[in-house]
Amino acid sequence: MLAPYCIRFAALVLAPALLFADDGLWLFDRFPKAVVKSRYGLDVTDAFLDHMRLSAVRFNSGGSGSFVSPRGLLFTNHHVGADCIQKVSSAKNDYMKDGFYAKTEAEERACPDLEVNVLLRIEDITAKVQGAGGATVAEQNAARKAKQTELEKACSNASGNRCDAVTLYSGGQYALYEYKKYTDIRLVFAPEYSVAAFGGDPDNFTYPRYCLDFAMFRAYENGKPVEPKHWLRWSKEGAKENELIFVPGNPGSTGRLDTFAQLEYQRDTQIPNSLAFLDDMIAHLKVFAKKDAEAKRLADAELQVYQNSFKAYSGFLRGLKDPKLMRQKEADEAKLRKAIADDPAKQAEYGKTWDEIANILAKWRTQMPAFYALERMPANSTPLHLAIDILRYANERTKPDNQRLREYVTPATPALEQELFSAAPISPELEKVKLASVFRGMRERLGADNPVVKLALANGSRTPEQAAAYYIDGTRIADIELRKKLAADAATANASDDPMMVLARAIDGPARALRAKYENEVESVLVANASKIAQARLAAYGDSEYPDATFTLRVTFGTIKGYRNDKGEEVPWATLIGGIYKRATGVEPFALPKSWLNAKGRINPKVPFDYVSTTDTHGGNSGSPTVNSKNEIVGILFDGNIEGLPNRYIFTDTQARSVHVASQGIVEALRSVYKAKRVLKELGQ
Repeated sequence: MLAPYCIRFAALVLAPALLFADDGLWLFDRFPKAVVKSRYGLDVTDAFLDHMRLSAVRFNSGGSGSFVSPRGLLFTNHHVGADCIQKVSSAKNDYMKDGFYAKTEAEERACPDLEVNVLLRIEDITAKVQGAGGATVAEQNAARKAKQTELEKACSNASGNRCDAVTLYSGGQYALYEYKKYTDIRLVFAPEYSVAAFGGDPDNFTYPRYCLDFAMFRAYENGKPVEPKHWLRWSKEGAKENELIFVPGNPGSTGRLDTFAQLEYQRDTQIPNSLAFLDDMIAHLKVFAKKDAEAKRLADAELQVYQNSFKAYSGFLRGLKDPKLMRQKEADEAKLRKAIADDPAKQAEYGKTWDEIANILAKWRTQMPAFYALERMPANSTPLHLAIDILRYANERTKPDNQRLREYVTPATPALEQELFSAAPISPELEKVKLASVFRGMRERLGADNPVVKLALANGSRTPEQAAAYYIDGTRIADIELRKKLAADAATANASDDPMMVLARAIDGPARALRAKYENEVESVLVANASKIAQARLAAYGDSEYPDATFTLRVTFGTIKGYRNDKGEEVPWATLIGGIYKRATGVEPFALPKSWLNAKGRINPKVPFDYVSTTDTHGGNSGSPTVNSKNEIVGILFDGNIEGLPNRYIFTDTQARSVHVASQGIVEALRSVYKAKRVLKELGQ
C-alpha cells in the first residue's frame, strides 16, 4: 500500500527534531519527489514509480512480494509463504523442515488458497463516499459502506479485476484500488524453516540477525507462467552501506494519526486483551508441539505467527507505556487543538471531535472483551471460522449488497469462496488445541453463565479441552462438498445439526448484535470525528501528511546504515553469512540444517547476509522487495528491531531499524548451499 504533495509540513510544525528523518508510508501518487531530490540528489520519475508499483505484489496471506523474472517468478519471505509451504507438506514430505526446490516447472507445487494482487490504478472516490447521505452518524456510516460496495461492484463488473474501496486518514479520504489478481500460485523454492527463521522467537525483532527468510513462488494464468510486463531485476552488486533504498509493500496498520484517547484505549484495554489470548494460545501450542514429530511439524508455523504477534503487541505496549512518547503525542494533539481553538469558526466545526472520541471509547471499554470473544476470537479456530463464514455467507447472499456485512458483498465473493472451499488440509489434533484456547478465552471474557459458553462447555460439564474434542471429532466441516452444500442454501445452513454449525449459530446471533452496536455507536462516531480531525489538520497545516497504513501499497525510502545500541556499542550495517556458524549452537532455534553444515567449506563467509536500514516499515511489509536507485533488488524486508516497534505511533530513526536479507546473501545460499541453478539463471545470476 488524490492530490499530490511533497513535504510533511505538519511533522515539521509538530516535531521539528524529525526534520531529516526518512519517515513516510507514501502513496505512490503522492511520493515526495522533491524531498528525495534535495536530500539524496535523485530524480524519482513517474516511470520509476510505475515500474516499482507494477512489479510489487500483495500476498493476501498477509504480506508483500514482487515479480523478479519475466516468467512470473515471485519473491517474498519464507514466513509470508509458510501457510502454503505447510499446506503442501505432509508427514512424508515436510517442506517446512526439509525445504523445497522444484528443479523443473512441472515440479512446482500449487498453493491451495493463495491470492496475489498487483495494483493497477488508484481512483479518488472521497466525494462519492462522503456524500452518500444519512441523517445520523450511524446512518451515514452505513451509507458510506453501501457506497463503497457499489463502487467496488461497478469497478469489478467493468474490469473483471479485484476492486477494493480503501479508507484513508480514518475516513478523511477514500480511494478505489483496482488490482490484477492471480490465484494460481505455485511454490518454486523454500529453504528449511530452521535457517529461514534462524534464532526463532529469541532473535525475533532483534539485530544482529542471521536469517534466510525468503521463498520463491510462481504466478500462473490459464495453466501457463505469467509473463509480467514489469518485474524487478536482481542487482549484480547487491546491498551497500549508506546506499539509498526504496521499499514498496503493504504495511498493515499504524496509529500515528490516532488521538491521545485512542492510544490510551489501546494501552489500557485493547492490547492487554489481545496479549492475554496470545499468551494462552502460545503456551498450549508449545505443549502440543512436544508430543511427537508430527505435532511439532503442525505447530511450528502456528507458533511462529502467534509468537510474532505477541512480541509485536508487547513492543507496541512498551511504546504506549513510555512517558516520553505519550507526552510527545499529547503535546502534538494539544498544539493542533490550540490552533483550532484560536479560530472561532474552526473551533465550532472541529472543537468537540477529540472529546467525542474519548467519550465513546470510555463507554466501549467494558463491552470490548465480549466483542473480541465473539466476533474476533473464533477466527483462530479453522473449523469454527469456516462454520461461521459458511453460515454468514449463506444468509448474507439472500440480501441485497447494500444490506450485507462488508465481508460478504458480491465483489468479495471470489476471494471468500477460494478460502471457504480450499482443499488445504485441516489437522484435527492441532485444531483441538486452538479451539480449546478459544473456549478458555470466551469463558474468561464472557463468564461461565453466558449462553454461548454454557452451550460450548455443556453447562460446565466439559472442560475447554473436552469441549474442543467434542466439536472437532463430531464435525464434518473438513468435507469440501458439505461446505459447498451448506453455503449454497441458507435454510440448509440454518438447520444443520453438525455440531460446529450449531456452535456457529449460537455465536452468530450475539456476535452480530455486538458488531451492530460497535458499527452504529462506536465506529460511526470514530470515523465521523477522525474525518473531522483530518480536515482540521488540513486546515491548520495544509495537505501534508501520509495516511496511516491500511494493508495497501505504499513506498518508503531510507538508507542502509547501522546504529548505536543502548549499551553505546556500534551495531554494524550488515552481518556476514559466515557468522551464522558462530551463532549456531546445534540446539533449536539455533540449530543449522544438514545442508548448511555440509556447505560450510563452500560458502564465502564474508558475503553480507542480513542488514538494517532506516526505512519506515511495519507488519504487512514482510516480503517487500528492497530496491536501489536503479530499481534493482538488493534485498528483502523481513523484520524490524525491537527499538522500532513504537514507530507504530511516532517515527524515529536513532535506533529503530528495518531488517532485510541481503540479495548477495541469497545468491550465495542458492549457489553454494542449494545448487539451485534454475532459480539463479532466472534471476540473471
